[in-house]
Amino acid sequence: MHRVAVVAADRVNSLDLAIPGQVFGTAHSQDKAAGALFGAPLYDVVVCGERPDLVVTGRGGAEIFRLTASHDLSEALTADTVIVPGARTDIDPSPQVLDVLRQAHDRGARIASICSGAFMLAAAGLLDGRRATTHWTAADELAQRYPQIEVDPNVLFVDEGDVLSSAGAATGLDLCIHMVRNDFGSAVAADVARHVVVAPQREGGQAQFIVHREPTGDSGSLEPTMRWLRDRLDEPLTLADIAGHAAISPRTLNRRFREQTGVTPLQWLLTQRVRHAQELLETTSLSVEETARHCGFGTSINLRQHFARQVQMSPLAYRRAFQLR
Repeated sequence: MHRVAVVAADRVNSLDLAIPGQVFGTAHSQDKAAGALFGAPLYDVVVCGERPDLVVTGRGGAEIFRLTASHDLSEALTADTVIVPGARTDIDPSPQVLDVLRQAHDRGARIASICSGAFMLAAAGLLDGRRATTHWTAADELAQRYPQIEVDPNVLFVDEGDVLSSAGAATGLDLCIHMVRNDFGSAVAADVARHVVVAPQREGGQAQFIVHREPTGDSGSLEPTMRWLRDRLDEPLTLADIAGHAAISPRTLNRRFREQTGVTPLQWLLTQRVRHAQELLETTSLSVEETARHCGFGTSINLRQHFARQVQMSPLAYRRAFQLR
């Protein structure tokens, strides 16, 4: 199994610490025995503590409980992925934690941070010359302390291949599900999202500042329209069709979609179609042409163009890579 080590520094944030275990621990293969709810587990998740008795904090860094870590830091050196949850940024990371992060990266492990965990990656030198993000309240501080990093405060997460970073704690869910998708495909990632009960479609480039308005007056939620769109991915929908369902003008629809998702309606719809194509390629024997029709692309040429742009490989290459998994 793919091994995930969660490196917990002293005064680690409670939510950041819990997210990797919840997401990766929920990921199972799609091959289920008769009557089984899940297939085989795909990840082995361990928590590696800076010391046996860890202080776990809530918002503002106040202690809320103590935790006995199941493993010491050395276990992170054998992991395929190392996750660094956020901790107090006014306390320098220990040399032991930084040394483990450097060694794990040199070994070829994938390293990812949640929220203020980016400060530990920065202190270890793993973000030098890279683009990264952290919680919007700490982005200026990260940029000032480490000017060699290109800090982007306006995204949910950044994927630099071997080093990844996410914004606030909840975006750690998006980042971990993104990594599951990269490892085992869209169908497994969607299954995890359903069990954790989060939206599977939030992309890294989406803005941190999302407006969640009360569904009253003229500022209602677009979730009913999004559900309507997901049920009609095979139909040739236009902006006017979507606006008609939402009972608002196309201009208002565009504005609200940007507020609530960070992208335009047609961009959002295109992403849903590609995600659906990924699931069909993984879980069915439909041809590329048939998949294109089921997902609303019309022709295999259109599917290949949009698929390659978003997934960075052809539909057939994606099927070869993920259908066996």
